[in-house]
Amino acid sequence: MPTAEAVDHKVVSHKDWIKARTEFLKSEKEFTHAREATAQRLRELPWEKVEKEYVFEGEKGRVTLAELFAGNSQLVVYHFMFGPDWKEGCHGCSFMADHIDGPNQHLRHHDVTLMCISQAPYRTLAEYKKRMDWHFPWVSSEGSDFNYDYGVSFTKEQLDKAELPYNYAVITEKRYQSDQLPGLSVFYKDPSGEIFHTYSTYARGLDPIIGANHFLDLTPKGRNERGPDGKIVEWVKRHDQYDNAPKASACCHDEVSA
Repeated sequence: MPTAEAVDHKVVSHKDWIKARTEFLKSEKEFTHAREATAQRLRELPWEKVEKEYVFEGEKGRVTLAELFAGNSQLVVYHFMFGPDWKEGCHGCSFMADHIDGPNQHLRHHDVTLMCISQAPYRTLAEYKKRMDWHFPWVSSEGSDFNYDYGVSFTKEQLDKAELPYNYAVITEKRYQSDQLPGLSVFYKDPSGEIFHTYSTYARGLDPIIGANHFLDLTPKGRNERGPDGKIVEWVKRHDQYDNAPKASACCHDEVSA
């Protein structure tokens, strides 16, 4: 957990506070308009047709990509880091997944299906989902090319080269390399049943969907996730582990690369 340091900050009169706050409001409005413009540009991106047949394993057995839409025309997939041999899901992805069930109550009524897909066997995913008390759909892509095609899983040969094609670039730093990395992909199914890949994002591009971080951004200490040496502090845990003694390896990347 981040250190509980005192906040030493400038204190002013109410009049000066209002003046400073009003000035900052200009920046906030500029950011809001820029964000709206960026979202519009995202929707205007070209699409690519999904030609390959993908089959997954879910609660009711084998299911196709088309069936994952569950009656909606829009599908949002979070690529949850959970390798075939992992005993539990990535703690960072678990943090993100805590933000799915709430919005999903509304998204399913707005022509959107939001779910997770991982390489771990479905039985393993179902057990972890029960442990975490999640309710969103989650299927296994085990034995499928899906994770590889959408840039979130990597072969041993790719790892041996120490150059992973991720986030539309190449990762060369070993500490960031893993056979599983996070991402999010969006698909659209037209009335004829054809499926199109409309968008994918990775790494810091996933930040907007983690609501807890944005609440923290509003607080005096912010995300408070860097130690005295400037390095990121792994403060996030799976929500059922906060009261437990810390483990020797708290990061799923450590588990994979060990």
